[in-house]
Amino acid sequence: MLRLLVAEGNTSAGRRRIAESAGATPAESYADVLRAIAPDAKVDNLVLDELDRELECRGHRFVRYADDCNIYVRSERAGQRVMQSITRFIKQKLKLKVNEAKSAVAQPQERKFLGFSFTADPDTKRTIAPKSLERFKRRIREITRGAKGVSIKTTMEELAKYLRGWRGYFGFCETSEVLIAFTRWVRLRLRAALWRQWKTPGRRRAALIAQGVSGELRNTAGSGRGPWNIARSKALSVGLSNAYFKLLGLPTLVETR
Repeated sequence: MLRLLVAEGNTSAGRRRIAESAGATPAESYADVLRAIAPDAKVDNLVLDELDRELECRGHRFVRYADDCNIYVRSERAGQRVMQSITRFIKQKLKLKVNEAKSAVAQPQERKFLGFSFTADPDTKRTIAPKSLERFKRRIREITRGAKGVSIKTTMEELAKYLRGWRGYFGFCETSEVLIAFTRWVRLRLRAALWRQWKTPGRRRAALIAQGVSGELRNTAGSGRGPWNIARSKALSVGLSNAYFKLLGLPTLVETR
């Protein structure tokens, strides 16, 4: 696989032809004219449409979004050859620049595109790129860390909004085990956050009883272990169960049918 990142040059034959067909005068900005005739489309998409047609004519498998293009080939040698050829086409034909620092020939699982990547297994699957997962965890930490000074309802509303939006985009992945693991991790973050909110052993014991925890499990209230360890305990699994969070409106990252 090779990835090409195109950087707009000072002039573009493709841009000029489109603008002139719209009646632009030499004194007008071609980019301004393009934005006027197609305000909802990026200038990049109009100009690089010619690149799409060239790749199709050559029979390449590719995907492009704006100025970011991935081309899939069978070998590294083929990747190097295609990269040289397409780079030459972009520079000479389209009069555009190629960001060589961000362009590369690599295995699909080593690159990301729009937040996604591929697994290295023989049965290749579409998965979520590591950086996207890190951003997800960072955002969840921000929300649950802020839960210390607000009600669980307020926290849940903010969390549910983010999770639904994230699932709407990344639910497209083919690695459901990742979504299941992250759903469990979010619940653990919430259990730890609530444990911090309860603060004292007395309040924690009262909260556990109110949540239906009985017997010796109530003694967890006096534990000296940290919130993250307690979040994994039997007492909180019972008192703050999956069903409890569902009633509060916490969505799952895995689509239920």
